[in-house]
Amino acid sequence: MVISINIRISDGGGTLYNLIMEYFALLPIDSGFRPWQLISYQFMHQTFYFNVDGSYTLAFSHILFNMFALWMFGASIEDVFGSKRFLIFYLLAGISAGLLQLFISPLLGAPLGATVGASGSIYGVMVAYAMFFPDNLIFLYFLIPVKAKYLIGFLIVFEFLMIDSASSGVAHLAHLGGALFAFLYIMFDKNSYVSLKNLFNKSFYYKSKPKRDIFTNPFSRSSQIDNDVQDANYYDINKKDDYEVSQEEIDKILDKISQSGYQNLTDHEKKILFQASKKMK
Repeated sequence: MVISINIRISDGGGTLYNLIMEYFALLPIDSGFRPWQLISYQFMHQTFYFNVDGSYTLAFSHILFNMFALWMFGASIEDVFGSKRFLIFYLLAGISAGLLQLFISPLLGAPLGATVGASGSIYGVMVAYAMFFPDNLIFLYFLIPVKAKYLIGFLIVFEFLMIDSASSGVAHLAHLGGALFAFLYIMFDKNSYVSLKNLFNKSFYYKSKPKRDIFTNPFSRSSQIDNDVQDANYYDINKKDDYEVSQEEIDKILDKISQSGYQNLTDHEKKILFQASKKMK
C-alpha cells in the first residue's frame, strides 16, 4: 500500500527521520515538494510508527505486502516487456500515482501529508498482469483459486469506494493513479497484445461477415471456422525463399499468437510460419 503520513517537518535541521522525509518522501506542492520526490518516494516504506510517548512500534507489513506483490506479478510482466521496458513502466506508474495524489487529493479535502510507498507502481503491475493473463488463477490465502481479472478488478473497485476515507492513512488515489496509467499504457501501446483490445475493437468497429456460398453446407465444419483466421494467405510451395527460418523467430510468433491470436500476425510473420510448416512436412 501507499501510505500518507502526517508528520511535522522541522525547520533547519532536525532528526535524521525528518530530514529523510523532507527530501525524499512525496510532499504536497505547497509544503516542500521537490521534483525528484516523484521517484524517491516509491522506494521508501513506513516500517515503524511513533507512539504518543515518543517510543516507536515496528511494522513491516507495508514493505512486505508491496514486495510480495512485486515478486508475484512483476516477474511475468518483466517477461512480457523485457527488463528495460519493465523498469520504465514501473517508474512511470509510480510517477502517475504520485501526480494523482498531489493534484486530486486537495480537491477532495484530504489532509495534506507526506506520501511513501511503492503501491502506485505495484497496482500498475497488477493491472498489467490482469490484462495480459486475465484467466490465470491466483490462490487467495493460498487456498481459494480466483482468476486474476476478477481479483484485481475487485481491488480496483475497492480503491474507488475507499477514496473518501482520508483518515485511513492510505493514499487510495495513488493506487488508482498507477492502475489507470497501466491500463492506458497497454491499451495504446501497439506492441502490447491483450484480449481486451479485441473487445474494444468489436465495440467500435462493425465487421461485416463474408457472404456464404449458397452451395455451402451450413452444417459443415468448414463453415463454422471463426472469421479471424480467414485472412491466412496461401504461399506457393515451389517458390524459393531467400531467408532461413530460425527457431527463435518461430517461438516469438507462437508467443504472439497465444497472446493476441493469429489475426494480428503480419504477412511476413505468417509467411515465416508457413515456411516452418513446410520444413516440418
